[in-house]
Amino acid sequence: MNNEFKNLNIGNLQIELPIFQGGMGVRVSSSSLASAVSNEGGLGVIAAVGLGEDIDGNVANYNERSRTSFRQIIRNTRKLTDKPFGVNIMCALTNYEDLVNAAQEESVNVIISGAGLPLRLPSLIKNKTTKIVPIVSSGRAAFIICSTWKRRYNRLPDAVVVEGPLAGGHLGYSIDELNDKEHCSLENILEEVIKITHAFENNTQKIPVVAAGGIFDGKDIARVIQLGASAVQMATRFVCTHECDVSLEYKKAYLAAKEEDIVIIKSPVGMPGRVIRNEFVKRITSGEKMDFGCAYKCLATCDPGKVNYCIAKALVNASYGRMDKGFAMCGSNAYRIKNIVSVKELISELVEETRTCLRK
Repeated sequence: MNNEFKNLNIGNLQIELPIFQGGMGVRVSSSSLASAVSNEGGLGVIAAVGLGEDIDGNVANYNERSRTSFRQIIRNTRKLTDKPFGVNIMCALTNYEDLVNAAQEESVNVIISGAGLPLRLPSLIKNKTTKIVPIVSSGRAAFIICSTWKRRYNRLPDAVVVEGPLAGGHLGYSIDELNDKEHCSLENILEEVIKITHAFENNTQKIPVVAAGGIFDGKDIARVIQLGASAVQMATRFVCTHECDVSLEYKKAYLAAKEEDIVIIKSPVGMPGRVIRNEFVKRITSGEKMDFGCAYKCLATCDPGKVNYCIAKALVNASYGRMDKGFAMCGSNAYRIKNIVSVKELISELVEETRTCLRK
C-alpha cells in the first residue's frame, strides 16, 4: 500500500499522481481539461470519439474530419502541458485503426481502449514507447486480453483499467448485472482482475491495475488503493471544473441533477449507458423515434435501421449546450456535485483526503 499516494509507473513512464482523468467523448474531455489534469500531476485523457462535426452541424467527410480534429486537439494539449497525457479510443468506432495510428504519429504517451475488447490493438502499435491500456469490466475480459495479446503478439497490457458498474457513459454490463449490486461490484471485480494480471506479470513487466467507476472522493480512492489498485480513474468529478471543455449548460445538468435523475438507457452502441434524465431522455426511452438519418457511420455496432435515435448527434448537441436535443452522460454519483471548481482545487482536495484516509 502506498501511503504517500504518489508516483505511478507504467513501464518507464512515470505519472506523478495515480489519478487518471477518464476519457469523456464528444469534446467533454479535450485539450483544456486533459492538460490541466496533467499539469497537476495526474494523467489527463483526451477522448477521440465524436470529433467529426462542427458547431454548425457540418458532418461532410466525418471520419477524415475526426482524424484532423483529433490531431489538432493532441497538438493543442501538448502546447498546454509538458507532462504525459493519454487518449481514449473506443473499439466500436469504425475508424478505430485510423485514430490509433494518428495517436501514435502524434507521440501520445498512453492509448486507453474500451467499449469492446481491444484484441488487435498491439498489432496496430508501431513503436515501443506508446503505452496501451485496455478497459475491462470482468476478470474474464482481463484474462482474454492478456492471454490473447501474449499468444499473438508476445505483449502484455502496460496497465489495465477496471471499470465497475457505477461508472458513467457506456457500461460493459448487462441490465441484470447492473441490478445485482451484491455480486457485481467494483471491489469484487477489482480483486479478480488483480489476481489475473499478477499471474501474467514477470520480472521485467508489472501490470498496474486502475480502479474506475463510482469513485467520487478521497475515501473511495483510499478504499480501492487498500484493495490493491495502483491508481484510480475518475471522469464524473472532472465535468464540473472550469477547465472541462464541455458547455456550461452540460455542467448545469450535473448541478441540477437529483439522485433519481441518474438513469440507465439503451444505447445504439449496443451497451447500457448511464445518463442524466431530461425531456429528451424521456422521449427516447418511451420509444419515440427521432428523425436523424445517419450522416456519421461512426459505430460498427450501430444499426441505424433498428435504433430510434442517433447517440452521436445527441451527444454533439449536448456538448454544445443544446440539452433539449441531447443528454449528459454521467457516473452514479453525479448528483453529489454541487459547484464548479478548478482542476487544481479538485485534485488538491482528492489527494489530501486520500492521504488522510490512508494514514488512518
